[in-house]
This record gives sequence, C-alpha cells and structure tokens, in this order.
Amino acid sequence: MRLFLAFLVGAIVGTERKFRHKPAGLRTHALVGLGAALFTIISVYGFLEFSGPPYYRANMDPARIAAQIVVGVGFIGGGLIFREKNQLSGLTTAASIWLTAGLGTGIGAGMYFTVFIAGILGFIALRLNRIFKSIGLDSLAEDHYSPHDDH
Repeated sequence: MRLFLAFLVGAIVGTERKFRHKPAGLRTHALVGLGAALFTIISVYGFLEFSGPPYYRANMDPARIAAQIVVGVGFIGGGLIFREKNQLSGLTTAASIWLTAGLGTGIGAGMYFTVFIAGILGFIALRLNRIFKSIGLDSLAEDHYSPHDDH
C-alpha cells in the first residue's frame, strides 16, 4: 500500500508539472516517489534481523538510507536546472522532485498525515503563480531567477 500511495502522490505532482510543460513530468515524479518509499521501507524493515544480539551494537541507523535519498535526489534536481544568460530555469521542477522524494520517504515511513499536509502545501506552492495572478498580484507571480537578485 505504501509503494502504491507513493507512486500515486508522485504521479499527481508530476501531472501538474506535465500540464505546465516542464522537463520532469508524471513518470519522473512517480518514479522518484516510488523509489524514495522503497528505500525508506527497506531502511526501516529490511534490517530487522540485525537489530538484536549480537548485532545490536553495530551502530544500526535506518535514517542513514533516508539521508542518502536527499543527497541522491539532489543530483537529479541539479540536472534539471539550467542557466541561460542571466536566467535560471528548472528550479521549481527540481524542487518538486525533491518534495516528491520527501513525500515518498514519509509514505515509506508510514507518516501519512504529515505527507498529506506536505502534499497539499506543495501543490499550493506549485499553483502560487496562478493564485497571485488571479488576485491581482502579478509582480509576485513572476518566477524569474537571476544570480544577481541576491544582494
């Protein structure tokens, strides 16, 4: 159930990206969510045989695999960010990939309520441009990133 739910959540985030014609869409997000959940399930349940004697002093920490999900997905996200002249593109898609991995990790750990809230907030974040434009705050809806903006 956790794997299916992580796949589904990733597919939902990816569908929004696909409709916006972004480089990483439905399949990419679905695979990232599924993979993150799988690694989390493995880290939590895959090593139970080593949690008791004589291995209990082997410094077992299931969070190590989850920490590596963050790093590994960062490499995927980095490949989605492009710089052309003074404009950066792909940052939101890279962030959505990172969020999808977090959602998958949370589902793999069984943290359904937390994932539900984070998923809703993530979907709202992906829609902020449209929300701001609809209420007349067009200047806040601009998603242009320039390396010279951070003074």
